[in-house]
Amino acid sequence: MQPSARTAFDYKPQVPRSPNHARWFISGLVLPLIGGIVAYAVATQDATVTAPSQPAVSLTSLPPIPVETAAPIPAAMPTSLLGDTVEYVVRRNDTMDRIFRQLKLNLTDLAVIRDMPSVQQSLDQLRVGDIITLVHDQGLVQQLTRRISETEILSVTRGNEGFNAEVIETPLDIQEVQAEGTIDSSLFVAARAAGVSPELILQLANDIFGWEIDFALDIQPGDKFNLVYEQKYRDGKFIGNGRILAADFSNNGTIHRAVWFESKDGKVADYFAPDGRSMRRAFLRAPLEFTRISSNFNPKRRHPILNTIRAHKGVDYAASTGTVIKAAGDGRVKFVGTKGGYGRVVVLEHGGGIETLYGHMSRFASIRNGQRVRQGTTIGYVGSSGAATGPHLHYEYLVNGVHKNPRTVLLPDAAPIPDSYRAEFLTASGQMFAKLDRSGAATVAAALPR
Repeated sequence: MQPSARTAFDYKPQVPRSPNHARWFISGLVLPLIGGIVAYAVATQDATVTAPSQPAVSLTSLPPIPVETAAPIPAAMPTSLLGDTVEYVVRRNDTMDRIFRQLKLNLTDLAVIRDMPSVQQSLDQLRVGDIITLVHDQGLVQQLTRRISETEILSVTRGNEGFNAEVIETPLDIQEVQAEGTIDSSLFVAARAAGVSPELILQLANDIFGWEIDFALDIQPGDKFNLVYEQKYRDGKFIGNGRILAADFSNNGTIHRAVWFESKDGKVADYFAPDGRSMRRAFLRAPLEFTRISSNFNPKRRHPILNTIRAHKGVDYAASTGTVIKAAGDGRVKFVGTKGGYGRVVVLEHGGGIETLYGHMSRFASIRNGQRVRQGTTIGYVGSSGAATGPHLHYEYLVNGVHKNPRTVLLPDAAPIPDSYRAEFLTASGQMFAKLDRSGAATVAAALPR
């Protein structure tokens, strides 16, 4: 505690006063004392006659006298962690070094933390939107926490002998939800009416049925979908949707079914048809997120620019400039560059005499001639280069040099589930398809007139 500040006063002795002053001073003291005695006697006498009875007040019923004390330190936070708290939201191109410099934090602390076993990878893999919480005392890091997965938090805390790191488990509560809808105008509108998010619909179209149904053109009014999917909660709070567990899609009277199966040993994890055939084929029906078709495969189409009858040997997918274009199947880059009316074009070889062509790109992804690519790899972006009237993807599918309609060509079947997992698959998928059937039957029953 700092010593009390002292204030200096000038002191000058007073001139002695006369006796008359002393008498007046004594009178000023005695008279108020006598008046107080008289007033006390009168008040006591009145109280014995007129004072009404009052209820007894116990000492314990009196409200406590507030005592001003310092706020207690939470038990979960040791004194060494007290300081300024900053919640930093990761932005594009951020690094831990850049974040520490921007917040004026000690870079030596960062170096020590990053050198801790198993910390560097969890710390440096930043994603836009991540939140890093830092407690510091004049730039010295006391604590750093960040979520590294849906179920884990990395916590680094300064101790007496350096930093301590731990991964804190935050388990999720997974709930299964059912939804179904009928398409009137578009799949997105029907999904929204059924309470299904756009992300789930993209999962349905691209990860499950994208090998069997061309969602750009094949969808029509009256088509139906029925889903069982996961919703994720943490501490009672909804944090997002999970995986689709089972799905039906009725397209033009044909019902397509799929179920997610993951073996107990984790070696098999994918979507399968009820007979155990993988939903994943060697080629996608459409090499970009489903949109609309501006020009279909047509051997007698009139060219929109040349105004002559010229076969349209592919499918044009209208999409905004910059839309991602994916490799339709595993293959090798045969050509990447500019070629006449195709503009910027990529040609892939897939083996078995099959080639795919992607034209009118605005730009290429990081690919080169001879490079091997996997199905779904980004190879470029939609544009309007070459002889194009607007931004779109021109997509061709060739077998031994002969053009085939990408929408109707028979795609090679995927391998079925291995025999060693078939019994496990049939048991698990049977239970999930039963849930799908019960939910659909319950909806039909609820719609019947009573």
